[in-house]
Amino acid sequence: MTRRPRRPRGLAARLLTAQLLVIAAGAVTLVLAALAAGPPLFRAHVRMALGTVSPALERHLDDAFAAAAGIALGIGAAVAAVTAVAVSLLITRRLSRPLRDLSGAAAAVAAGDYTTRIRAPGVGPELDTLAGAFNTMAAGLAATETTRRRLLADAAHELRTPLATLDAYLEGLADGIRVPGQDTWDIMAAQTGRLRRLADDIALVSRAEEGRLPLHKVAVSPGGLVTAAVDGARPGYDAKGVHLTAHAGGGLPDISADPDRIGQVLAGLLANALRHTPPGGTVCAAAEALPDGKAVRVTVTDNGDGIAAEHLPHVFERFYRADTARDQAHGGSGIGLTIARALITAHGGALTAASAGPGTGARFTITLPA
Repeated sequence: MTRRPRRPRGLAARLLTAQLLVIAAGAVTLVLAALAAGPPLFRAHVRMALGTVSPALERHLDDAFAAAAGIALGIGAAVAAVTAVAVSLLITRRLSRPLRDLSGAAAAVAAGDYTTRIRAPGVGPELDTLAGAFNTMAAGLAATETTRRRLLADAAHELRTPLATLDAYLEGLADGIRVPGQDTWDIMAAQTGRLRRLADDIALVSRAEEGRLPLHKVAVSPGGLVTAAVDGARPGYDAKGVHLTAHAGGGLPDISADPDRIGQVLAGLLANALRHTPPGGTVCAAAEALPDGKAVRVTVTDNGDGIAAEHLPHVFERFYRADTARDQAHGGSGIGLTIARALITAHGGALTAASAGPGTGARFTITLPA
Protein backbone atom coordinates (compact mmCIF):
# COMPACT_ATOMS: atom_id res chain seq x y z
CA MET A 1 0.00 0.00 0.00
CA THR A 2 1.46 3.31 -1.05
CA ARG A 3 1.74 5.89 1.69
CA ARG A 4 0.15 9.17 0.80
CA PRO A 5 2.60 12.08 0.87
CA ARG A 6 2.25 14.35 3.87
CA ARG A 7 0.78 17.70 3.02
CA PRO A 8 3.14 20.52 4.01
CA ARG A 9 1.89 22.72 6.82
CA GLY A 10 1.00 26.31 6.11
CA LEU A 11 2.68 29.43 7.42
CA ALA A 12 0.14 29.88 10.24
CA ALA A 13 0.67 26.34 11.54
CA ARG A 14 4.47 26.63 11.41
CA LEU A 15 4.44 30.03 13.08
CA LEU A 16 2.05 28.82 15.81
CA THR A 17 4.15 25.70 16.39
CA ALA A 18 7.28 27.81 16.76
CA GLN A 19 5.63 30.10 19.29
CA LEU A 20 4.18 27.19 21.26
CA LEU A 21 7.63 25.61 21.43
CA VAL A 22 9.02 28.86 22.78
CA ILE A 23 6.21 29.03 25.35
CA ALA A 24 6.75 25.40 26.37
CA ALA A 25 10.47 25.93 26.75
CA GLY A 26 9.85 29.05 28.82
CA ALA A 27 7.28 27.28 31.01
CA VAL A 28 9.60 24.35 31.72
CA THR A 29 12.39 26.78 32.54
CA LEU A 30 10.14 28.71 34.90
CA VAL A 31 8.96 25.51 36.66
CA LEU A 32 12.49 24.24 37.15
CA ALA A 33 13.67 27.65 38.36
CA ALA A 34 10.69 27.95 40.72
CA LEU A 35 11.20 24.46 42.15
CA ALA A 36 14.91 25.03 42.63
CA ALA A 37 14.93 28.55 44.03
CA GLY A 38 11.38 29.17 45.23
CA PRO A 39 11.03 26.91 48.33
CA PRO A 40 14.34 27.90 50.00
CA LEU A 41 13.61 31.59 49.49
CA PHE A 42 10.03 31.13 50.71
CA ARG A 43 11.20 29.31 53.89
CA ALA A 44 13.79 31.99 54.57
CA HIS A 45 11.16 34.73 54.39
CA VAL A 46 8.81 32.70 56.62
CA ARG A 47 11.50 32.34 59.29
CA MET A 48 12.26 36.05 59.09
CA ALA A 49 8.58 36.90 59.53
CA LEU A 50 7.38 34.19 61.96
CA GLY A 51 10.51 32.79 63.44
CA THR A 52 10.74 29.06 63.99
CA VAL A 53 7.65 27.18 62.83
CA SER A 54 6.59 23.59 63.37
CA PRO A 55 7.38 20.98 60.72
CA ALA A 56 3.69 20.50 60.01
CA LEU A 57 3.17 24.23 59.36
CA GLU A 58 6.32 24.39 57.24
CA ARG A 59 5.07 21.46 55.13
CA HIS A 60 1.67 23.11 54.80
CA LEU A 61 3.24 26.36 53.67
CA ASP A 62 5.41 24.50 51.11
CA ASP A 63 2.31 22.81 49.71
CA ALA A 64 0.52 26.14 49.50
CA PHE A 65 3.49 27.71 47.69
CA ALA A 66 3.69 24.82 45.22
CA ALA A 67 -0.06 25.00 44.53
CA ALA A 68 -0.01 28.77 44.03
CA ALA A 69 3.04 28.57 41.78
CA GLY A 70 1.50 25.78 39.72
CA ILE A 71 -1.79 27.65 39.26
CA ALA A 72 0.04 30.85 38.31
CA LEU A 73 2.27 29.07 35.81
CA GLY A 74 -0.69 27.20 34.31
CA ILE A 75 -2.75 30.35 33.88
CA GLY A 76 0.26 32.16 32.41
CA ALA A 77 0.95 29.35 29.94
CA ALA A 78 -2.70 29.26 28.86
CA VAL A 79 -2.82 33.01 28.33
CA ALA A 80 0.47 32.85 26.44
CA ALA A 81 -0.87 30.05 24.20
CA VAL A 82 -4.01 32.03 23.39
CA THR A 83 -1.92 35.09 22.69
CA ALA A 84 0.37 33.01 20.45
CA VAL A 85 -2.61 31.80 18.43
CA ALA A 86 -3.93 35.34 18.00
CA VAL A 87 -0.53 36.75 17.07
CA SER A 88 0.12 33.89 14.63
CA LEU A 89 -3.18 34.47 12.85
CA LEU A 90 -2.58 38.23 12.69
CA ILE A 91 0.96 37.90 11.35
CA THR A 92 -0.08 35.22 8.89
CA ARG A 93 -2.84 37.37 7.48
CA ARG A 94 -0.46 40.31 7.11
CA LEU A 95 2.20 38.20 5.40
CA SER A 96 0.13 35.80 3.33
CA ARG A 97 -1.34 38.41 0.98
CA PRO A 98 1.97 39.95 -0.22
CA LEU A 99 3.49 36.49 -0.47
CA ARG A 100 0.55 35.29 -2.57
CA ASP A 101 0.88 38.40 -4.73
CA LEU A 102 4.58 37.76 -5.19
CA SER A 103 3.99 34.10 -6.03
CA GLY A 104 1.33 35.00 -8.60
CA ALA A 105 3.54 37.68 -10.14
CA ALA A 106 6.48 35.29 -10.35
CA ALA A 107 4.26 32.73 -12.09
CA ALA A 108 3.10 35.40 -14.55
CA VAL A 109 6.69 36.40 -15.35
CA ALA A 110 7.65 32.74 -15.76
CA ALA A 111 4.77 32.45 -18.25
CA GLY A 112 6.18 35.36 -20.27
CA ASP A 113 4.20 38.34 -18.96
CA TYR A 114 7.06 40.73 -18.21
CA THR A 115 4.72 43.66 -17.59
CA THR A 116 3.69 42.22 -14.20
CA ARG A 117 4.51 44.42 -11.21
CA ILE A 118 3.64 44.23 -7.51
CA ARG A 119 3.03 47.00 -5.02
CA ALA A 120 5.09 47.42 -1.88
CA PRO A 121 3.06 45.60 0.83
CA GLY A 122 3.97 48.09 3.56
CA VAL A 123 4.43 45.45 6.26
CA GLY A 124 8.15 45.98 6.73
CA PRO A 125 11.28 47.09 4.88
CA GLU A 126 12.26 43.50 4.07
CA LEU A 127 9.16 42.74 2.00
CA ASP A 128 9.20 46.23 0.48
CA THR A 129 12.79 45.63 -0.63
CA LEU A 130 11.80 42.24 -2.02
CA ALA A 131 8.94 43.81 -3.98
CA GLY A 132 11.27 46.47 -5.36
CA ALA A 133 13.85 43.85 -6.36
CA PHE A 134 11.16 41.80 -8.09
CA ASN A 135 9.92 44.82 -10.05
CA THR A 136 13.47 45.68 -11.06
CA MET A 137 14.03 42.10 -12.20
CA ALA A 138 10.77 42.12 -14.18
CA ALA A 139 11.69 45.42 -15.83
CA GLY A 140 15.12 44.04 -16.74
CA LEU A 141 13.58 40.91 -18.22
CA ALA A 142 11.11 43.03 -20.19
CA ALA A 143 13.95 45.15 -21.59
CA THR A 144 15.97 42.04 -22.42
CA GLU A 145 13.00 40.44 -24.17
CA THR A 146 12.35 43.63 -26.16
CA THR A 147 16.01 43.78 -27.16
CA ARG A 148 16.00 40.10 -28.09
CA ARG A 149 12.97 40.46 -30.33
CA ARG A 150 14.32 43.56 -31.98
CA LEU A 151 17.71 41.92 -32.42
CA LEU A 152 16.16 38.90 -34.12
CA ALA A 153 14.04 41.08 -36.36
CA ASP A 154 16.93 43.39 -37.24
CA ALA A 155 19.34 40.51 -37.78
CA ALA A 156 16.82 38.89 -40.11
CA HIS A 157 16.50 42.19 -41.98
CA GLU A 158 20.26 42.61 -42.23
CA LEU A 159 20.67 39.04 -43.52
CA ARG A 160 17.82 39.33 -46.03
CA THR A 161 19.55 41.82 -48.33
CA PRO A 162 22.79 39.91 -49.04
CA LEU A 163 20.90 36.62 -49.17
CA ALA A 164 18.45 38.05 -51.68
CA THR A 165 21.35 39.28 -53.81
CA LEU A 166 23.05 35.89 -53.68
CA ASP A 167 19.79 34.11 -54.51
CA ALA A 168 19.22 36.37 -57.51
CA TYR A 169 22.71 35.83 -58.88
CA LEU A 170 22.62 32.08 -58.27
CA GLU A 171 19.23 31.84 -59.97
CA GLY A 172 20.50 33.87 -62.89
CA LEU A 173 23.55 31.64 -63.22
CA ALA A 174 21.42 28.51 -63.01
CA ASP A 175 19.02 29.78 -65.69
CA GLY A 176 21.84 30.94 -67.95
CA ILE A 177 20.69 34.56 -67.75
CA ARG A 178 23.97 35.68 -66.20
CA VAL A 179 27.40 34.81 -67.41
CA PRO A 180 29.79 33.74 -64.63
CA GLY A 181 32.17 36.61 -65.20
CA GLN A 182 34.50 38.40 -62.81
CA ASP A 183 31.89 41.05 -61.94
CA THR A 184 29.44 38.36 -60.85
CA TRP A 185 32.00 36.65 -58.65
CA ASP A 186 33.05 39.98 -57.15
CA ILE A 187 29.46 40.88 -56.25
CA MET A 188 28.79 37.47 -54.72
CA ALA A 189 32.07 37.60 -52.80
CA ALA A 190 31.13 41.06 -51.49
CA GLN A 191 27.78 39.75 -50.23
CA THR A 192 29.31 36.73 -48.51
CA GLY A 193 31.89 39.05 -46.98
CA ARG A 194 29.06 41.23 -45.69
CA LEU A 195 27.44 38.19 -44.10
CA ARG A 196 30.73 37.19 -42.52
CA ARG A 197 31.35 40.67 -41.11
CA LEU A 198 27.84 40.79 -39.71
CA ALA A 199 28.32 37.44 -37.96
CA ASP A 200 31.70 38.55 -36.59
CA ASP A 201 30.25 41.86 -35.36
CA ILE A 202 27.37 40.16 -33.55
CA ALA A 203 29.73 37.66 -31.92
CA LEU A 204 32.12 40.47 -30.91
CA VAL A 205 29.51 42.68 -29.29
CA SER A 206 27.95 39.70 -27.50
CA ARG A 207 31.30 38.68 -26.00
CA ALA A 208 32.08 42.25 -25.01
CA GLU A 209 28.71 42.86 -23.35
CA GLU A 210 28.92 39.56 -21.48
CA GLY A 211 32.44 40.29 -20.22
CA ARG A 212 33.99 37.41 -22.17
CA LEU A 213 36.22 39.51 -24.40
CA PRO A 214 39.94 39.09 -23.59
CA LEU A 215 41.73 42.41 -23.21
CA HIS A 216 45.51 42.72 -23.29
CA LYS A 217 45.97 45.92 -21.33
CA VAL A 218 49.21 47.86 -21.24
CA ALA A 219 50.16 51.40 -20.26
CA VAL A 220 49.60 53.43 -23.41
CA SER A 221 49.54 57.10 -24.35
CA PRO A 222 46.07 58.33 -25.37
CA GLY A 223 47.67 60.94 -27.60
CA GLY A 224 49.55 58.23 -29.46
CA LEU A 225 46.33 56.27 -29.96
CA VAL A 226 44.56 59.31 -31.41
CA THR A 227 47.46 60.12 -33.72
CA ALA A 228 47.68 56.54 -34.99
CA ALA A 229 43.93 56.37 -35.62
CA VAL A 230 43.95 59.69 -37.50
CA ASP A 231 46.92 58.62 -39.63
CA GLY A 232 45.14 55.38 -40.54
CA ALA A 233 41.91 57.15 -41.50
CA ARG A 234 43.47 60.05 -43.41
CA PRO A 235 43.55 58.42 -46.89
CA GLY A 236 39.78 57.92 -46.85
CA TYR A 237 39.23 61.49 -45.68
CA ASP A 238 41.51 62.87 -48.37
CA ALA A 239 39.67 60.87 -51.01
CA LYS A 240 36.30 62.32 -49.95
CA GLY A 241 37.63 65.83 -49.38
CA VAL A 242 36.90 66.00 -45.65
CA HIS A 243 39.42 67.83 -43.46
CA LEU A 244 40.69 65.68 -40.55
CA THR A 245 42.70 67.09 -37.63
CA ALA A 246 44.13 65.65 -34.42
CA HIS A 247 44.79 67.43 -31.11
CA ALA A 248 46.44 65.86 -28.09
CA GLY A 249 47.33 68.02 -25.11
CA GLY A 250 50.73 67.76 -23.55
CA GLY A 251 51.38 65.88 -20.33
CA LEU A 252 48.50 63.45 -20.76
CA PRO A 253 48.58 60.57 -18.26
CA ASP A 254 48.85 57.07 -19.63
CA ILE A 255 45.82 54.79 -19.63
CA SER A 256 45.67 51.05 -19.02
CA ALA A 257 44.09 49.73 -22.21
CA ASP A 258 44.28 47.25 -25.04
CA PRO A 259 45.77 49.38 -27.86
CA ASP A 260 44.21 47.23 -30.59
CA ARG A 261 40.71 47.47 -29.12
CA ILE A 262 40.90 51.22 -28.44
CA GLY A 263 42.31 51.70 -31.92
CA GLN A 264 39.37 49.71 -33.27
CA VAL A 265 36.95 52.01 -31.44
CA LEU A 266 38.64 55.18 -32.70
CA ALA A 267 38.77 53.82 -36.26
CA GLY A 268 35.07 53.04 -36.09
CA LEU A 269 34.19 56.50 -34.76
CA LEU A 270 36.30 58.17 -37.45
CA ALA A 271 34.69 56.00 -40.15
CA ASN A 272 31.25 56.87 -38.78
CA ALA A 273 32.10 60.58 -38.82
CA LEU A 274 33.39 60.30 -42.40
CA ARG A 275 30.13 58.67 -43.56
CA HIS A 276 28.05 61.49 -42.14
CA THR A 277 30.25 64.46 -43.06
CA PRO A 278 29.92 65.91 -46.59
CA PRO A 279 32.91 66.91 -48.73
CA GLY A 280 34.45 70.12 -47.41
CA GLY A 281 33.44 69.30 -43.85
CA THR A 282 35.71 68.96 -40.83
CA VAL A 283 36.32 66.18 -38.32
CA CYS A 284 38.51 66.60 -35.26
CA ALA A 285 39.87 63.90 -32.94
CA ALA A 286 41.21 65.22 -29.63
CA ALA A 287 42.52 63.88 -26.32
CA GLU A 288 42.71 65.76 -23.03
CA ALA A 289 43.02 65.03 -19.33
CA LEU A 290 40.11 65.81 -17.03
CA PRO A 291 40.76 68.52 -14.41
CA ASP A 292 41.01 66.00 -11.56
CA GLY A 293 43.67 64.05 -13.44
CA LYS A 294 41.89 60.75 -12.80
CA ALA A 295 40.57 60.22 -16.32
CA VAL A 296 41.28 61.00 -19.96
CA ARG A 297 38.69 62.22 -22.45
CA VAL A 298 38.92 61.48 -26.17
CA THR A 299 36.44 63.16 -28.52
CA VAL A 300 35.60 62.75 -32.20
CA THR A 301 33.70 65.81 -33.43
CA ASP A 302 32.25 66.46 -36.90
CA ASN A 303 30.13 69.16 -38.53
CA GLY A 304 28.12 66.75 -40.64
CA ASP A 305 24.58 65.36 -40.58
CA GLY A 306 24.02 65.51 -36.84
CA ILE A 307 21.53 63.43 -34.86
CA ALA A 308 17.94 64.33 -34.04
CA ALA A 309 17.02 64.51 -30.35
CA GLU A 310 14.56 61.62 -30.56
CA HIS A 311 17.24 59.35 -32.04
CA LEU A 312 20.14 60.36 -29.81
CA PRO A 313 19.33 58.00 -26.89
CA HIS A 314 19.25 55.01 -29.26
CA VAL A 315 22.39 55.44 -31.36
CA PHE A 316 24.27 52.74 -29.41
CA GLU A 317 21.53 50.13 -29.75
CA ARG A 318 22.14 47.17 -32.03
CA PHE A 319 21.03 47.75 -35.63
CA TYR A 320 19.36 51.04 -34.73
CA ARG A 321 19.20 53.51 -37.61
CA ALA A 322 17.63 56.95 -37.78
CA ASP A 323 16.26 58.36 -41.00
CA THR A 324 18.82 61.17 -40.99
CA ALA A 325 22.02 60.42 -39.15
CA ARG A 326 22.25 56.64 -39.41
CA ASP A 327 20.17 55.48 -42.35
CA GLN A 328 21.26 52.56 -44.42
CA ALA A 329 22.16 54.71 -47.39
CA HIS A 330 25.32 55.73 -45.58
CA GLY A 331 26.42 52.13 -45.30
CA GLY A 332 27.47 50.18 -42.26
CA SER A 333 25.72 47.35 -40.46
CA GLY A 334 24.19 49.49 -37.72
CA ILE A 335 26.19 47.70 -35.04
CA GLY A 336 29.51 49.58 -35.10
CA LEU A 337 28.60 52.02 -32.34
CA THR A 338 27.26 49.16 -30.23
CA ILE A 339 30.62 47.42 -30.52
CA ALA A 340 32.46 50.64 -29.69
CA ARG A 341 30.45 51.21 -26.52
CA ALA A 342 30.84 47.57 -25.44
CA LEU A 343 34.62 47.77 -25.87
CA ILE A 344 34.89 51.03 -23.93
CA THR A 345 32.67 49.66 -21.15
CA ALA A 346 34.91 46.58 -20.95
CA HIS A 347 37.80 48.98 -20.26
CA GLY A 348 35.90 50.55 -17.36
CA GLY A 349 35.10 53.70 -19.32
CA ALA A 350 32.11 55.32 -20.97
CA LEU A 351 31.14 56.34 -24.50
CA THR A 352 28.50 59.03 -25.03
CA ALA A 353 27.05 60.90 -27.99
CA ALA A 354 25.89 64.50 -28.27
CA SER A 355 24.35 66.57 -31.04
CA ALA A 356 22.36 69.78 -31.27
CA GLY A 357 20.19 68.31 -34.02
CA PRO A 358 20.19 67.54 -37.75
CA GLY A 359 22.76 69.49 -39.73
CA THR A 360 24.74 70.58 -36.67
CA GLY A 361 27.26 67.73 -36.47
CA ALA A 362 27.85 65.27 -33.67
CA ARG A 363 30.38 64.60 -30.95
CA PHE A 364 31.30 61.21 -29.53
CA THR A 365 33.15 61.27 -26.21
CA ILE A 366 35.24 58.47 -24.71
CA THR A 367 36.14 58.70 -21.03
CA LEU A 368 38.76 56.27 -19.71
CA PRO A 369 40.36 56.08 -16.26
CA ALA A 370 43.97 57.25 -16.15
